[in-house]
Formats: sequence, C-alpha cells, structure tokens
Amino acid sequence: MFAYGTLIIILIVVGIVAGIVSTAAGLASLVSYPVLLALGLPPVTANVTNTVGLVFTSFGAVPASRRELRGHGRELKVLLPLTLIGSIVGAILLFVIPAATFAKVVPFFILVAAVLVLIPRHIHVKQPGEVVVTPKWVTALAWLGISLVGTYTGYFGAAGGVLMLSILSFISDTPFAVYNAQKNLALGLANIVSAVVYGLQTPIKWHYVIPLGIGFLIGGSLGPHIVRHVPAQLLKIVIGIGALGLAASLFKSAYGL
Repeated sequence: MFAYGTLIIILIVVGIVAGIVSTAAGLASLVSYPVLLALGLPPVTANVTNTVGLVFTSFGAVPASRRELRGHGRELKVLLPLTLIGSIVGAILLFVIPAATFAKVVPFFILVAAVLVLIPRHIHVKQPGEVVVTPKWVTALAWLGISLVGTYTGYFGAAGGVLMLSILSFISDTPFAVYNAQKNLALGLANIVSAVVYGLQTPIKWHYVIPLGIGFLIGGSLGPHIVRHVPAQLLKIVIGIGALGLAASLFKSAYGL
C-alpha cells in the first residue's frame, strides 16, 4: 500500500498524536487502532501491535510524571497489583475467547466510562493532615473495577485509560494530574505484561511496532506536561466526547448499526 519509508513516517506521526492522547486523556486507541486497521492489519494483529507500541508511551510518560507520582506509594501498592493481575488474565483470554464475542460488550464499557467522566461532580482534594474516609463498599467496587480494567486492557484495551480514569475520579482525593499519572503508570505496566504474553503466543510485527513506538515515546513524554497546563474540566470534556465517539463507532462495527 505504501513504501516502507512512507509507512514509517505515518506510524511515527500517528504514534506521537496517540501518545499525547494516551497520557493526557487515555484514548490512544481512538487514534492508533483505526489507523492500523486502515493500513491493512487484521483486528487481533492490530491490537497486539498497538499494545506493544503503547509500552513505549510509558517510557516517556512515567519519567515525565515523577512530580505527580511522588508521595503516592500507598495508592500505587493497591492499584498496580490489581491492574497487573487483570492484564495477565486479559492477555491470555485474547487467544482463548473469539474477538467477536468481546466486541459485543466493549461498546457498553466505553459508553459507561464516557458518562462517568462527563457527570459534573465536586471533587474534594484532600489537604495535608486531613483524613478522608471512603465507604468500604465503594472501595471494594473500585478495586473490582480496576481489576476488570486490567483484564480489559490485556484483552483489547481501547479506551482502557478512560475506564481507569472514570474509576479513579470517583475514589481519588487527589487532583486530576495526579490520578492521571497513576493511570499512566498502572496501564503502562499492564501493557508491558500483555506484550510479553502476546510475544509468547503470536509473532510481533516489529517493523510496525518500532516506528509506532518511537512516536508513542515522544507523545508520551509530552502528554504529562500538557496535563499540567490544561484545565482538568476541559480535559474531562474532551475525554468524554472522544469516548462517546469511540463507543458509537464500536457499536456500529459490532452490531452493524
């Protein structure tokens, strides 16, 4: 379809845009996954290529988010194991359950995430020395939800960042930039685990992954800086509208609407 030199340029540019969108809004697959399909990759191959490429986003985003992650080890000790365990399960399921089965459910997940992100709510940011008690049932549901997001990320992952952000926005008492950084770290590790499992199950198209990954690395480095300077409410509106668009697209492809 394209000369390889042209393909490299396309993938790097797509990776940069998707990397920024991933780290700032959790919607990388809204950009990169459809492009990989348009370039002729089958759905599962495109998903694997996208997930392996997303690993590079973390190499850019996590160092750029050190300021937001500092002092939040307690939350990460819960968030990371739940996400990683879920991602292992999801990555294995990708090669066990037919993709068409999960494709019927995915649009509903994205739609719910979009609605949760767009619901106006007052977020109380915890002050130094203040103790905020979250009801146990809310915490339990959040932990379950985070595990399921990890599973979803390992299996397919489109808008997994939005799902994670929607959960963290309801249980976190930190600013958006902080729990967005936590999301980037958790899903970055989940993508690494998923990529390892994928590599054991199917050949990786490295001639696609490398240029895409270079773009993800650049975009991932830029995203956290953008989050610091853009109003959180504006980002949430962009995330929610983007997720609604992705849900509509997935509904159309899954149900032929």
